[in-house]
Amino acid sequence: MYTLAFSILFVSFIVLTLIVRFWLASRQIRHVLAHRNAVPPEFAERIPLAAHQKAADYTVARTKFGLLALLVNTVVLIGFTLFGGLQWLSVQIYQFTGPGMVYQLALLAAFALISGVIDVPFDYYKQFKLEQRFGFNKMTRGLFFADLLKGAALGTAIGLPLVWVVLTLMDKSGALWWFYAWLVWSGFQLLMMVLFPTVIAPLFNKFTPLADQSLKDRIEGLMTRVGFASKGLFVMDGSRRSAHGNAYFSGFGAHKRIVFFDTLLSRLQPHEIEAVLAHELGHFKLKHIVKRIVMIFTISLGFLALLGYLKNQVWFYTGLGVDPLALPGQTNDAMMLLLFMLVLPVFTFLFGPLTSISSRKHEFEADAFAAQHTDARDLVSALVKMYEDNASTLTPDPLHSAFYDTHPPASVRIRQLHQHPTMAAAS
Repeated sequence: MYTLAFSILFVSFIVLTLIVRFWLASRQIRHVLAHRNAVPPEFAERIPLAAHQKAADYTVARTKFGLLALLVNTVVLIGFTLFGGLQWLSVQIYQFTGPGMVYQLALLAAFALISGVIDVPFDYYKQFKLEQRFGFNKMTRGLFFADLLKGAALGTAIGLPLVWVVLTLMDKSGALWWFYAWLVWSGFQLLMMVLFPTVIAPLFNKFTPLADQSLKDRIEGLMTRVGFASKGLFVMDGSRRSAHGNAYFSGFGAHKRIVFFDTLLSRLQPHEIEAVLAHELGHFKLKHIVKRIVMIFTISLGFLALLGYLKNQVWFYTGLGVDPLALPGQTNDAMMLLLFMLVLPVFTFLFGPLTSISSRKHEFEADAFAAQHTDARDLVSALVKMYEDNASTLTPDPLHSAFYDTHPPASVRIRQLHQHPTMAAAS
């Protein structure tokens, strides 16, 4: 009874998710196309109609491509679960390895390999067809496949030891294994924040110290004003892969780095770059980063506690097409991790807007922080250029944007900046 009920619940959520996603996508496409032939009045003097239409076409193309990927991923999900794909894969691997840790690691690795192979055609099309069509792709095919190999090697080197530790805890540490696994996972996340800037990121991109002394002096003056210390200012060769531009800081504690895409530096003026960086520093000074880390760690603790409960529920396995007793002498810990990872997005999708609300609030706060420490007009002009260069639509469907977007729409964001006291006084 529980098996059938959970299977029905799982399918119901899949169908509901598909309906909501397609409904939101159709709203987005209709809304963007309806406003394609006119630049919003507040941008009319700064955004050419051709750029606005390019952004509309790019948004529609990406949305349609996302729906195709969604359909394929849904079929793959059902194939792995209700149609017995994971069960078949586990039996095949078990016949070669027998019971033990090798079987569990091989099952996880095989699933990752199959999923990666399925994703490659979509990633390739997105890079060399979709991005190429709109002039954003700068990546060669050799670099594309080199990144794939590097990513696979890195994932293996980092992922296998981590899952080995988690599987060992699941098997050896009793009923509270999920809490100990959470401690390990949290420590791992913090370690990656320290290692990413200096160890991982340089495997994929080249980082050089910022050479423009006048810009460097301007940025260091800003950091002094806001009380931010970093390990250096770096320029990343983002133009090797894409024409999109951005700026960010990475690392944790004493390992913080400020990074600019070379595409961003080539497009913005120094005072605009300073304003963009002030926004990013606002996230740090207002403790948005810490708040997000705490939120992620808290949610992960809840999910791992749920996983600890479901681990011993036969209906969870059988309701997803897996027989937990099919392999003699073998625990189902690796299978449990896979099943939980596969079904969690299905059951949590509708809660997505809650995280978007928090993120958008932080973006408004970071904009206000930037307006306090730089000229708000510089941030506005930088945002306009970045929206234009990245072909971000100025006219998203409000409901689609509220559901998905972690950043407020350009018009809302700029309108908020115009209301800031420093900008209102200047006008």
